Amino acid sequence: MRVNRFFLLLPLLFFFLINTVAIGQNYGKYWIFFKDKSSVGFNPLEYFDTKAIERREAAGLPMSDNTDWPVNENYIASVEALADSVGKSTRWFNAVVCYAKTSQLESIKKLPFVTEIIPFSTSSASLAFIENPKQDKAEEMYKKLSREDQHLLASQTASMGIKQFEEQNIDGRGIRIAIFDAGFPGVNTHPAFDHIRKSGRIIKTWDFVQNKEHVYGYNPHGTMVMSCIGGIIDSIKIGLATGAEFILARTERAKFEPFSEEENWLAAAEWADKNGAHIINSSLGYTHHRYFKEQMDGSYSLVSRAANMAASKGILVVNAAGNEGGKSWKTIGTPADADSVLAVGGIDPDKFYHITFSSYGPNARKKMKPNVSAFGKVIAAGKANLSLANGTSFASPLIAGFAACAWQKNPKLNNMEIFKEIEKSGDLYPYYDYVHGFGIPRANYFTQENSPNIVPTFHVFVDNSFVKITIKEEYLPKKDLNSTLNELVSNETLNYEAQRIFYLYYHIENSQGFLNKYFIVNVKQAEVLSLPVSDFKPGQTVRFHYKGYTEEFKF
Repeated sequence: MRVNRFFLLLPLLFFFLINTVAIGQNYGKYWIFFKDKSSVGFNPLEYFDTKAIERREAAGLPMSDNTDWPVNENYIASVEALADSVGKSTRWFNAVVCYAKTSQLESIKKLPFVTEIIPFSTSSASLAFIENPKQDKAEEMYKKLSREDQHLLASQTASMGIKQFEEQNIDGRGIRIAIFDAGFPGVNTHPAFDHIRKSGRIIKTWDFVQNKEHVYGYNPHGTMVMSCIGGIIDSIKIGLATGAEFILARTERAKFEPFSEEENWLAAAEWADKNGAHIINSSLGYTHHRYFKEQMDGSYSLVSRAANMAASKGILVVNAAGNEGGKSWKTIGTPADADSVLAVGGIDPDKFYHITFSSYGPNARKKMKPNVSAFGKVIAAGKANLSLANGTSFASPLIAGFAACAWQKNPKLNNMEIFKEIEKSGDLYPYYDYVHGFGIPRANYFTQENSPNIVPTFHVFVDNSFVKITIKEEYLPKKDLNSTLNELVSNETLNYEAQRIFYLYYHIENSQGFLNKYFIVNVKQAEVLSLPVSDFKPGQTVRFHYKGYTEEFKF
């Protein structure tokens, strides 16, 4: 089998920028915001899926509030009468999209119920293309993988502790996951999804680009993402949440088509809320196509506010950090910048630390991002076969699947409580940095009855000249590294700890609580680090982490 290798975080064409020049254009696309929702009727029992009501009740939220009420149809009709046409409306933000000329906008502005007009534009993008060979049988697909790729397939879930979840029969059952993407070709035929189709767990689908139910076409990125949440091939799990339910939303167009996904993302989020989603996976990130770095502050973009709104409804929003780490932009995009979004960075499964293309945090307000990490190189199910894929697009669904399992195990927790528990389950916690977050979540955090005994693995020595770190002898790698690895891995599956366990992490935190620098040191000897005291300022904290143990020193 030819293995397809590519980076893919969908180019995201989301624009939210108040620009007086844009309003001066002859013809454009605009958000029209209204002042109220007077004279609208709403029955939440008729509107919401049962799971949506249950989710809100479990989170201690009211069954509905005025952000759930529909937009006043008379307001929409009045705008439509003055504009060329209208598009989608948003209940959450009480607005409608319209296409209008400058002269028409002047009339719309004068409507007594219009509070604001905001322009946004269309653009174009090219999505990575995957060749779609003839579909093999499941066992043939697996056998055609190289041994290296078979190891990767097993390790992408083993790194998070699949065995611990399996031992307690945890597979995301009862959790409904919404996926926003560019298409899902093969989800209705690929053997990786047989178990989901046969049990009727694709609950709803909607194409927000073409306004129809059919989503099983177009770009296969969504197919690959879904497989990393809950796919199975030849009895091997591609993702952890193989028992979850799914609702699939096509929000992005295929390559070389002009589009703007802002209204689609918003509409899909409201649709996911209505249809009872517990989790949204969005492997999308909007960056320099629409914004400046300082606008990645968690609340500037409308899509980040929409993600935060979804979280306020009890939904856990999981989003890829982005693939800008090796580019000039470098930092995370939106909505990964939002406070209530679980942003996911990428780990290199060959080196077991930050993969070079994964975007850096923090957000523009110095909020820690990403929150956690997962493999940024995976084996995924494409339209017909299996492919090797690179990108935080695939780290995000691995974490979404993990989150479904964690929530199944702890059904009384609300979305933000699960968010915090997933952070605490990270293999670096309480240590963090701006590329790994708290590290890779671990299933044993949720499955063990008692907290593990944390044992010091190194000593910190401080004198007038240096801060020194010495690794305890019993925690040093053996001289024969191969012997050490043999103790840590099985014959069939590479264990990510085999490499990651010998890294010393440290960061320097300033007096405001933000990180100035962070580092990783490959431990080969006991006296692994010596830092001049003169390099530090009063109020700074240096924090170290090695093999599950964290210690800090404040200046």
